[in-house]
Amino acid sequence: MDKNYVFNQRIRLRHLHTFVAVAQQGTLGRAAETLSLSQPALSKTLNELEELAGTRLFERGRLGAQLTTMGEQFLTHAVKVLDALNHAGQSFSSAIADQPVVLRLGALTTVAMGMLPSILDRFHQLQPQATVQVATLHNNVLIAGLKAGEFDIGIGRMADADMMAGLTYELLFVESLRLVVRPTHPLLGDNVTLSKALQWPVVISPEGTAPRRIAQAMMDEQGCTLPANCIETSSTSLARQLAQRYNYVWFVPSGAIKEDLLHKSLVALPVASHGPGEPVGIMTRSGSQHCLSAEILLATIRKCHSG
Repeated sequence: MDKNYVFNQRIRLRHLHTFVAVAQQGTLGRAAETLSLSQPALSKTLNELEELAGTRLFERGRLGAQLTTMGEQFLTHAVKVLDALNHAGQSFSSAIADQPVVLRLGALTTVAMGMLPSILDRFHQLQPQATVQVATLHNNVLIAGLKAGEFDIGIGRMADADMMAGLTYELLFVESLRLVVRPTHPLLGDNVTLSKALQWPVVISPEGTAPRRIAQAMMDEQGCTLPANCIETSSTSLARQLAQRYNYVWFVPSGAIKEDLLHKSLVALPVASHGPGEPVGIMTRSGSQHCLSAEILLATIRKCHSG
């Protein structure tokens, strides 16, 4: 008998729900909690699915459950099936069920310039019918927008307890501050120190921002001050052009220059950042219920960061 026929006849919705939950949550424990199942029951269902598929869909280890290549391919089809069923159910009770899914994502500018392009590309491979509205903004504006319901998901920095009230936060990475210049900058031929770097014109974030606070702590620690020929701006694109074209020294969060360093359009100076850095993570409203596309976007953010 044809293997595909057996698979199609014996697979059940519980198999798909279990598979997608594990892919989204990254661990069997969190997936079981999401589905209100015991972990042994969830493991049994997942094992049944892998037996029907005749291949491993996840690699299980200390870091959780990671999709195999076959698992990633199957996820695309599983999500489409569940999404189609979800839309079919909505069509019986809502006249607007045919409207496309629209997700509202707020993100720090440094995230938008760093990891966000790969997140969006991978997400649209899984959810080609979804529209993502992206806003890049300062952290306090992002947090206020999340609380007001202007965004479904945010990627930002951890703030104090009062500001974070009503929000759920999940750490992705810790962002350090770097000093970068163009590859032909005269500084690179010298024994670089913070004091020497500050003899050149500087591009830096405005006062009241986390990058500026870290930069000021670095300068205070070493008894340095900003030069008079200083550009204060929250525009990452302007700062990048100044650093790439001219002899400006750019104080910038590491997330914003990942691609620049990779392609060597900018070079990091060997000047140590102050402190451990700023935690950046996923923020959502506490207790909010996400649609399937939003859950897929959350899972994609986690996977793109870890992978």
